[in-house]
Amino acid sequence: MGSAAQLAAAVLMMAGFPALMLAALVPSVPAFAAAAAVTYLADHYLHRKGSYLINRLSKVRAGLSIRFLIRQLLLVLLLARLSLADNLIYYGAIACFIAFYGLQAPHGALVQLIRNRRRMPVATRNVDLKSRIRIPDAPPRRLLHRSAEKMLHLDLFAVAGILLAAQVKSALVGFVGIGITVAVATLYVLALMPYVRGRKIPPNAEKVLAAVDDWLGEYKPETVLYFSGSKDSAYQVNMWLDTMENLDSKPLIILRERAILNNLAPTTVPVICVPGGVHLMNMDLSTVRVALYAANVGKNIHMLRVPTIKHVFIGHGDSDKLASVNPYSKVYDEVWTAGRAGRDRYAIADVGVRDDDIVEVGRPQLAPIQTWQGVPEGRIPTVLYAPTWEGWDGNPGNTSIVLAGENIVKQLVQADPPVRVLYKPHPFTGNVSKEAGAAHRRITALVQKAAAERAADSRFVTDSAAQAQAKAELARIEARIAQLAGTGDKGRDEAEATRDGQVDVARHEEVARLRTEWNDVYWRSFPTWEHRVITRAEPRLYDCFNVSDAMVSDISSVVSDFIASGKPYAVTDSAEVGAEEFKRNNTAVRAAVILTNSADELGELLSAVRDPAADPLAEDRKELKQYLLGPDEPASIDQFNTAVANLALKAETRNVGQESRIAAADAEAELANAVPGQRVSSAGDTDGVGTG
Repeated sequence: MGSAAQLAAAVLMMAGFPALMLAALVPSVPAFAAAAAVTYLADHYLHRKGSYLINRLSKVRAGLSIRFLIRQLLLVLLLARLSLADNLIYYGAIACFIAFYGLQAPHGALVQLIRNRRRMPVATRNVDLKSRIRIPDAPPRRLLHRSAEKMLHLDLFAVAGILLAAQVKSALVGFVGIGITVAVATLYVLALMPYVRGRKIPPNAEKVLAAVDDWLGEYKPETVLYFSGSKDSAYQVNMWLDTMENLDSKPLIILRERAILNNLAPTTVPVICVPGGVHLMNMDLSTVRVALYAANVGKNIHMLRVPTIKHVFIGHGDSDKLASVNPYSKVYDEVWTAGRAGRDRYAIADVGVRDDDIVEVGRPQLAPIQTWQGVPEGRIPTVLYAPTWEGWDGNPGNTSIVLAGENIVKQLVQADPPVRVLYKPHPFTGNVSKEAGAAHRRITALVQKAAAERAADSRFVTDSAAQAQAKAELARIEARIAQLAGTGDKGRDEAEATRDGQVDVARHEEVARLRTEWNDVYWRSFPTWEHRVITRAEPRLYDCFNVSDAMVSDISSVVSDFIASGKPYAVTDSAEVGAEEFKRNNTAVRAAVILTNSADELGELLSAVRDPAADPLAEDRKELKQYLLGPDEPASIDQFNTAVANLALKAETRNVGQESRIAAADAEAELANAVPGQRVSSAGDTDGVGTG
């Protein structure tokens, strides 16, 4: 239902319609007007908030149009009960509502037609289509945004006029309201008509696809990052954007869903979103030699079918979860892992991925993670609690948040000597499990309560002036970022975003610099001892790594990534299989403090943070880091580029070989046709008629 305000609005709206009927039957014009106002306002509020109830009502035949129609019919009933059935206003009201609903059909048809025609067969970013095809401006946003709701609300003039006419016993004011409603609704329909004809119509699919192919022929992409998934999985492709920008070969990103494109982070890499499988398969990708896949999904087959390209699974994280050894991976030419651990996982899993097809390339995304130098003098240690989400299968070992989360946080906020807690849960937490969502809310309350108690404790000193200055600086940076970002694609439809979606490189670089500056200022804007709940995208997870001295988490790629810092960490054995079994099954925890659901072992982690010299797992972490993530030298991006170049060479070798074989076969056929009665063997000898 959403917030308490949305729940209240829903109750008012649902109660408003029985109240309307009662007011019509009594009859009472003031009561009807009051109930109508409540239903109008509640309905509008719920639509503006995108309430779940509004969506459900349309599924049970109580959608927006029906609700307006019921209100209008009850108004007619009110007039009848007021003995106005023989009055002109009665017939005027009926005629008005019939005409008004008659205008709904052309209005809805025009809106749908405009949207369909402006939906591109291929949507792009950083691709120059503007010089190749003419894409006209979209209709003003006010005409199409929530158009059905706007059109239906035009009956307000008629309803208000009719109610006033009934109250003062004068038909004139009612006909004025009726005239305004019909006139404005007609003008709304007429305002849409120019956008379905002439030069206001975008080019058809054939012309758009031809323009994309023309651009591809000019740009000649060499390495493609291919991705398909739900809008919630956009982070899986976003994590590879920096790597794509730093490739030595010409990069291209191909997406399959518009929702992913709309949630894609800013990038300078050309992006093509191709929802249609046939359109993708007909696209000219003849210059592409390497395709990178960040997820195992069914739509990958539309690219995997191209034999001139070598296909690589790069994944979207490196962990001991079953997804990291998916049998689907054997469809790729190669599987790239961060370090030796990934190779060994496939060998142990025995899912058909050959060892020869695995290449260790490190993790380019981990470059921003800083190596631990110990807790700075004068600052209390910071512990990050970053649990993963509950997953789809209900396995209790997926996340610690349900069974152990509260115990972990309670012990951390009560630790003596004190530590600071940063709580950053997975963004999917609570999507599947109500228990996980409830646990998240309880943990959030725990952290916030502890933060308030610490702020009132005289032992913790606040530098108010420095923090005020940092907050002012933070506001300045955020204002500048907002100014540079503008509204982005918001307010523009898909066609306009495709036409104008070329990134300003200088602006992009300034935004990146400002985001780095924002991160530094953010951590200075509050005391270094203050507990924090971080659920927004900013600060990013790696930024939280860098300000933390230790981490508590679950089996996920978060653990593997944190190992790059060399800092102490703990992992919760939520399924309670036992420490030895847990380590045997999960490579990334072999240098971790293993926690049970009681979290009683947290003292070992805090001791390692407070006295690094006495840390018994320090050497184990160094060895594990190299095993999981590969060597520090050469840099991971260099390893990645080398792997791309080597695979591109394999693709080119294969393609040249194929061309040679085809040419040889054609030459053999030609020669056979040139000498009737003979055929030429592969060795060049002739046989058949005429040989002795």
